Amino acid sequence: MAFKWRKWNRAIHRDFGYLFFGMVLIYALSGIAINHMNDWNPNYVVVTKNIQIDPPAVKPNKKAVKEMLATFGDDIKYKNHYFPSENILKIFIKDGSVFINLSTGEGLLEMSKRRMVFREVNYLHYNPIKYWTWFSDIFAGALILLGIGGILIPRGEKGITRRGAWLTILGFIIPGIYLFIYFY
Repeated sequence: MAFKWRKWNRAIHRDFGYLFFGMVLIYALSGIAINHMNDWNPNYVVVTKNIQIDPPAVKPNKKAVKEMLATFGDDIKYKNHYFPSENILKIFIKDGSVFINLSTGEGLLEMSKRRMVFREVNYLHYNPIKYWTWFSDIFAGALILLGIGGILIPRGEKGITRRGAWLTILGFIIPGIYLFIYFY
């Protein structure tokens, strides 16, 4: 009885496809996020708001700074403050900071909050622990098998010996052109 490699190839391709579907989504989402790090922060949403207070007559102490913050909402929790220059007050708050020009009373409130989904998948993309790195390496190996096995599944006109060959070659040419332009 002859070895039925096509049957095994389809079975491996199917089962690895199911097993690693979640990993494909994790790495695809985090890959998109990492590709656009210059456009946005994939881990946090940063919200800024212009604020105005009545300029204080004297340099505010800790109690006065806390009272100032209370006017902006109960969710703003004081951590610390300092004066980077004579008329500028910087206040550290939970998940953000406040800058106030004490001469004019104008200021800026900046708060950040965690971006759901992207933060978590980015964490996994950066291989946080040894065991996750091992699983990621297994996934990478499975992707190689999925790629090789996938091009061998179709037969005939759409298979690797005809149409598939041209698409496979194009799949190597596109990154090759980019690398040639980038490095040479």
